[in-house]
Amino acid sequence: MKIAVVGTGYVGLVTGTCLANIGLDVVCIDVDADKIRVLRDGQIPFYEPGLEELLVSNTRAERLTFTTDTQEGVEGADAVFLAVGTPMGDDASADLSYLFKAAEDVIDAATSDLVIVTKSTVPVGTGEKLKALVHKKASPHHIVVASNPEFLKEGDAVNDFLKPDRIVIGADDEKAKALLNRIYHPFMLSEYRVIHMDIKSAELTKYAANAMLATRISFMNDMANLCERVGANIDLIRTGISTDKRIGKAFLYAGVGYGGSCFPKDVKALIHTSKEAGHELSIMEAVDAVNTRQRGVMLAKILRHFDGDVAGKTFAVWGLAFKPRTDDIREAPAVSLIEGLLSAGAKVRGYDRAARANVAAHFSGRDDGLVLVEDEYAAVEGADALVLMTEWPEFRLPAWGDIKKRLKGAVVFDGRNIYSPADLSKEGFTYYGIGREKAEPSA
Repeated sequence: MKIAVVGTGYVGLVTGTCLANIGLDVVCIDVDADKIRVLRDGQIPFYEPGLEELLVSNTRAERLTFTTDTQEGVEGADAVFLAVGTPMGDDASADLSYLFKAAEDVIDAATSDLVIVTKSTVPVGTGEKLKALVHKKASPHHIVVASNPEFLKEGDAVNDFLKPDRIVIGADDEKAKALLNRIYHPFMLSEYRVIHMDIKSAELTKYAANAMLATRISFMNDMANLCERVGANIDLIRTGISTDKRIGKAFLYAGVGYGGSCFPKDVKALIHTSKEAGHELSIMEAVDAVNTRQRGVMLAKILRHFDGDVAGKTFAVWGLAFKPRTDDIREAPAVSLIEGLLSAGAKVRGYDRAARANVAAHFSGRDDGLVLVEDEYAAVEGADALVLMTEWPEFRLPAWGDIKKRLKGAVVFDGRNIYSPADLSKEGFTYYGIGREKAEPSA
């Protein structure tokens, strides 16, 4: 069976590589010739643990190939997965122009009957528009449309694809259902759950999943802010509610807000879709508002500590990506913090094991006090405070004695609540977390 995947971004490359890894013949297609050249050389253009090794092994086995030629990639394919970007437009809606252009190219390139499978995150109703496009193009081949949304976590995408919680297949055509069942048969052997539904429900399931997770994050952040006002502890509250089987533990950690390529965009797109349908998603509007506010919480704490004046001060920022195990800085809280500090006249010394290049590109041409360093201890040298924004493993048990000697000011701002206020207090630091009481030095 031959599979084509259009788009070699995060979703497309993971999808193509993992499908090849279960034995399928996969061709990944992209208009970016430079990206295709890099992939053919066995490299990936972003940071994703485990993906490069699978790409190299499957390329060597000739199950995985790359091309810029849609005609070549689609020829003889049984299914074509559309995994192109659907960026947020000016009105917060999903921009589907890349998706429809890719679909047109695929229809024109078809040499036999095939199933077009939407892997990109798209608003409900997109499948119907793709069906209309197929009808309009009047291809001599029998082309049907299906939806197969992805549920991949950046930093653990390979494991998520190969060992999924569930596989959602949205199809109104029996041929499409049968073909996708064949593709995912190896997962069924491992007893992973395959859920069949109509296309519209599949499209909305993807948004609903991300919206629910974003809601849990914003709820806990809102509760954490209340904790600080009334003297309660968000960690104890999390323990108290997460032991309820109806609630569980996942996504109940307070912090500096969610970021990345999915949650911010998908929440806004879902709100937009709802408004178009004449319905107000009040909860999601609140989730979005809480997250926007939460991204400024750490800067506010810093300004309060320094009496509103950080001009000329230096801040060590640990963690620049929006979360660990990725180099993605889209909507990253750390980027917002750095922009706020620089605008207030401060200097920043930042470190991240994966996102340094992306941050350098983001701030390119701005000679305003940002220095990106090679390791976490170089970041704290002579700084007035340490700010933890992304909980990479190497930040969890640092040498506090060494850090205190290097820092000019013994202040730690913990944006992910990974440190013990009592331990930092004993080490002689002033400590600020999220939803916790401030801790003063006891030594």
